[in-house]
Amino acid sequence: MQVFLLSLALLAGSSLASFQHPLLTAHSDEAGSEGYEFKWPIRRVAIIGAGPSALVAYRDFVQAGFEVRLFERDDAPGGNWHYTDEAPADTPVPNVAIPLADFVPSFAPAGVDLPYSVDYEDDAEIRKDHRGPKPVWESLTSNAPSIQELPWPAGTKWELTHYQLRNYVRAFASYHNINSNDDNPAVSYNTRVELIEKRLNDQGEEQGWRLWLKKITPTGNNTSRATWWSEDFDAVTIASGRYNAAVTPSIPGLSEWVRSFSERISHSRQYRRPHVYDGKTVLIVGASVSGSEISRDINKFAKRVYQSMRASPTASASCRLLDPAAHYRVVNYLRRIPSNTTIVSEIKQFLPLDADAPFESGRVELKNGTIITGIDHIIFATGFRYSFPFLPQYYDDAAYTPHEGSSRRATPFLPTDGSHIRDLYLDLFYIRDPTLAFLGMNLGTQSFSYTDYLSLALAKVWSNTAKLPSVAGMWQMYDKVLEDRGGHGRHFQFLGPQRLTANIRFFMGWLNEAAVEYGGKQIDGLPKYTAEVNNYWLVSHYGGALEENVTTRAIEAELFSTMGPDSLSFEKMFGDKKEAAYQLMFDDNW
Repeated sequence: MQVFLLSLALLAGSSLASFQHPLLTAHSDEAGSEGYEFKWPIRRVAIIGAGPSALVAYRDFVQAGFEVRLFERDDAPGGNWHYTDEAPADTPVPNVAIPLADFVPSFAPAGVDLPYSVDYEDDAEIRKDHRGPKPVWESLTSNAPSIQELPWPAGTKWELTHYQLRNYVRAFASYHNINSNDDNPAVSYNTRVELIEKRLNDQGEEQGWRLWLKKITPTGNNTSRATWWSEDFDAVTIASGRYNAAVTPSIPGLSEWVRSFSERISHSRQYRRPHVYDGKTVLIVGASVSGSEISRDINKFAKRVYQSMRASPTASASCRLLDPAAHYRVVNYLRRIPSNTTIVSEIKQFLPLDADAPFESGRVELKNGTIITGIDHIIFATGFRYSFPFLPQYYDDAAYTPHEGSSRRATPFLPTDGSHIRDLYLDLFYIRDPTLAFLGMNLGTQSFSYTDYLSLALAKVWSNTAKLPSVAGMWQMYDKVLEDRGGHGRHFQFLGPQRLTANIRFFMGWLNEAAVEYGGKQIDGLPKYTAEVNNYWLVSHYGGALEENVTTRAIEAELFSTMGPDSLSFEKMFGDKKEAAYQLMFDDNW
């Protein structure tokens, strides 16, 4: 999620330019020079979501002349920046299947005519599940850069509260007449997309997409009305976000603990305020962005905080340390963890609970053999996975029965572990049918500014004022990307500074060249001042933007082989070796 984000402009002057990867161009189509031709004209476009990426896409699609419909499950724009005190439901342990980890789709009864409505009473849980409360806590701040069309006013602080970001996104939405109070018939809030299917035309040929939709409208304090219907589109943009499906690790004994004391065990997406932990002993599992920031937030209230973390994989360690495209090692985040937090190693198991014993008597065994006890609360800051319940037919090994009038052909490209998305050209266009796009799905980016390039590419390609390579050409470039990123896996959608620089250069060259040939909007690079602002922010937030070096391996080896609940503090861990413990924190990953 976008927390403590570094501006994309950092890329332009990065001292890590030596790691730059070869720039792929839209015309490097050795397998076919004619370019992709769409099988049907694209006039009507759907957008799923109303976060910053979706709102920018709406602007570009309208300006390109499309008939646009935007669907948002929440009651207001902003995506993750729509904070509410209402927290998401408990994260299931063990995890549910990733295709349904965000929500279980809901449909009207079989055989009824659409639209179809039903009234609910005592609907609080139904509405919560439908809108999906966001994983934002009350004190969260960000250094997110502005959308290029709407620069921050002079004097704006470099680090903003989520309230300011929420208001900023809503201001952008209002400027384009798509806020929740604008009564724009093209926008449908409180509306969840339950299913997307490939539609068949009267000749039985695939042509466009059908969306099955459900809207919940409040009718009273504890009542609401659900309405189901469907709409057809020529193209679909999925901008539903990356942080909808929380994940809890499969640790022996954890399920028993959750069954007995579910109210004491939570996921970071449910965290809101630190006062709940006043005078308590808290175990935080995970030390990436959310884990380290929540640790800071509760530290001044909690009696004691344990922070459990695991070492990064050691395979090809020298390459991983110096490859800027790899996910950052957990040691990079330790500067933000308070010095009086006790760092402990990875959890081996939650030992069996004694009958009728209180939660505080439970014992947690670490992988180094240490036993810790006396814990009052556990927070799992263990991340998220991609989950698209409305695309069941595209998951590996998925069982799926299409509605009448929908295609039965579907080639899976979504892994059941939710770790990545396959078969996308530029991480954007679905290669087998580029009328389906995924917007804002990369890690190691800043969606407020990077979306400008992606959404303009969609608008130009779908309006036939920029050309994709042929299918063979897209696959050829995809294979190059796959090799460059080291294969599929959790890292696959990760860009980071150098790849992001290359991507921005690519989009500018491609789209501006297309504008010269076909007309239409051109796009600039990022403001030059952002790099300087970002460097100052790094110094103030992390104490300096230092590069990671090989010394980190020795620090980590010592750290993770010897740590116990009382053995290491921040100072003991680093001492005078802090310069070896940090690399540029270019990631909006929660």
